[in-house]
Amino acid sequence: MSEHTIEPLIVVGVDGSNHSKEALRWAVAQAAMTGARVHAVMAWEWNRNPFAINPTAAETADAEAVTAEEAARRKLADTVAAAVGTSPGVPVFRRVEQGSPAQVLVDASKEADLMVVGTRGYGGFKGALLGSVSQQVVQYSAGTVVIVREGADDDD
Repeated sequence: MSEHTIEPLIVVGVDGSNHSKEALRWAVAQAAMTGARVHAVMAWEWNRNPFAINPTAAETADAEAVTAEEAARRKLADTVAAAVGTSPGVPVFRRVEQGSPAQVLVDASKEADLMVVGTRGYGGFKGALLGSVSQQVVQYSAGTVVIVREGADDDD
């Protein structure tokens, strides 16, 4: 009887920023060296107004939420293609999850062998060493986290 081995899983947080593209490139290179697969994960949030009680407002909110999720799917596909191309040489699966980015990534870390994030995304302060999402992932991840600096390849 042969054992069925599953490739290690590298989860990388992607938000479309240059930092997340660097993290994705790093994750794909690591996956190529270790025989792993990559899950590129993007979170999206939809805040529904709890005071919108008429049915028309609820239907509109549902349609807008679907639109927001679809926009996230397109952005993730575009970001993956821009960062690593359409044939990166290792399996790269795209996942879009609803929720706060930090919580989505912390939850995804529970199934990952390695979590990869950029130093920071679009928001926050440019002088900060780590963005708030990266900081929370480092603090609460279920496993090992790699933080990839933008321009890290330029240092070699």
